Amino acid sequence: MGTGLAIDAATEAELLTKQELCDHLQAVGRARYHHRHPFHLRMHNGELTRGQLQAWALNRYYYQSRIPIKDALLLAKSDNPTFRRAWRKRILDHDGDHDGYGGIEKWIQLAEAAGVSREEVVPCTGVLPGVIFAVDAYLALVRDSSLLVAVASSLTELFSRDLISLRMDQMRLHYPYLIPGLAYFEGRLTQAPEDAAFALDYVSTHARTHAEQEGVIRALERKCEILWAQLDAIDYAYVQPGNIPPGCFVPRTEQS
Repeated sequence: MGTGLAIDAATEAELLTKQELCDHLQAVGRARYHHRHPFHLRMHNGELTRGQLQAWALNRYYYQSRIPIKDALLLAKSDNPTFRRAWRKRILDHDGDHDGYGGIEKWIQLAEAAGVSREEVVPCTGVLPGVIFAVDAYLALVRDSSLLVAVASSLTELFSRDLISLRMDQMRLHYPYLIPGLAYFEGRLTQAPEDAAFALDYVSTHARTHAEQEGVIRALERKCEILWAQLDAIDYAYVQPGNIPPGCFVPRTEQS
């Protein structure tokens, strides 16, 4: 699916400069990142019910819990110890160190603040099929692609800090019961920009051909599609039209 953001085939012999490649990637984010999804717009406008936020937190946990697996798949592609040492911090950020207190644990605390128990969240038994398909597609993208493409697929972190800042402000305003669970977002305010800067430097340095630069741009587009698809599934099941598939999580406020 084309967006007009890929490199013009007529200029195939001309490589983008690092800045031009960065500009293309930024354009992908402006056009495709899920900050524009209707579910997020409703969230930030204070229009979601507590039950809908419960469903979002529970379903998003499946994505959060798979991030370290994604990063382990990516690490296995590199024979460069310097790269591996730099990238492995992402696994620690989410899994935690010896105490296990990392991003995954913090996300569970967010779900608990919304009103979902740890026992409901961790097994992922109530996750929507559409969310599972989207997240598993991300794992497959990383597993089956080159190291360059796998790294490029992480570049949605270029855009996440602004979204996280907005989300935290609006959650404090509209959903004060979530305040005890905001530690995940607080950590990502510094982690995401650091990770994005490393990944951007890597892809801009190692994409040395037209095809590789185009592959980098397409990887970011694909990741944006995967994030958007997750929200599509959540929105369809819990907002409009509200068709929750059999066996999936039913919010507390929706149970009879």
